[in-house]
Amino acid sequence: MIHSRLFALACVSFLALEASARADDQLKVAVGQRGVYENSISELGQDKGFFKKHGLVLDVLYTQGSGETQQAVISGSVDIGIGVGTHSVMGAFSKGAPIRAIGSTITGAYEFWYVRADSPIKTFKDAADKMVAYSTNGSSTMMMVAAMQKQFDVKVKPTATGSPTATFTQVMSGQIDVGWSAPPLAYQPVMDGKTRMLVPGRDIVAFRSQSIRVIAANAGDLDKRRDVYARYLAAYKETIDWMYSDPASIDAYAKWAEVSPELARKVRDDFLPKDIVNPSRIDGIDAMVEDAITYKLLAAPLTKEQLATLFQRPDVK
Repeated sequence: MIHSRLFALACVSFLALEASARADDQLKVAVGQRGVYENSISELGQDKGFFKKHGLVLDVLYTQGSGETQQAVISGSVDIGIGVGTHSVMGAFSKGAPIRAIGSTITGAYEFWYVRADSPIKTFKDAADKMVAYSTNGSSTMMMVAAMQKQFDVKVKPTATGSPTATFTQVMSGQIDVGWSAPPLAYQPVMDGKTRMLVPGRDIVAFRSQSIRVIAANAGDLDKRRDVYARYLAAYKETIDWMYSDPASIDAYAKWAEVSPELARKVRDDFLPKDIVNPSRIDGIDAMVEDAITYKLLAAPLTKEQLATLFQRPDVK
């Protein structure tokens, strides 16, 4: 009799655990550029248990850049895209793509453009007619190169080079004149004097007060599972709070990014104040609409109704 009761209790416990596992909602998340601090939030938060706390299991994969990430969201092969260029999202939405922006991943630019230490290019003006890198077509880095041409009144040859790692190889081999990256990627060579920073992202005036990359969601799935996305954002914000308050988060990020804890701390403290990774902060929409028109990503301004449809906060009732 005792054995029967124990067996029954074990079955009940197993079924309860199985039901609990089934209760967790799954989200497929595409992230551009593994290693970048703003892109670590989903994976670090899952490892720390914040997403599990909100009944979520994330399937995280990495892309070469925001253009590739955006296409994955639009096609429905993923539910969420992290770090997708806002201007490009506006353009895709205007053409009827099923994409929405549910929060921002970064406000302002912290990427940087660099050259080899022995390069004759000393300023961006010197890069006239030279090959200047950006990640992928439709990315925020592509927009930044366009903005730098305008700001510094110089014509360069914008060139898609993929990830910071691939770009670094092309710069050091002489295939590309000016590379791009986002710390900590390709930042150690700058510190070691092997390369030289040409333009830090914070010097790109047009992007200082713009939320240039967003958390993008597939519109169809967002409509069906709005509460799931609200819980994702809640866990996302809890992860950020932990990353800026618990010293252990530096070691976790350093391990994820495969860099030293010292470099990990420098990246967070010197480049990314907490406020600029706040997903609830979406700034500069009007200016970004104007830029998207200038760079031919939009044919006409988006109406208030269109903007209200595109920018949705499922965590706000």
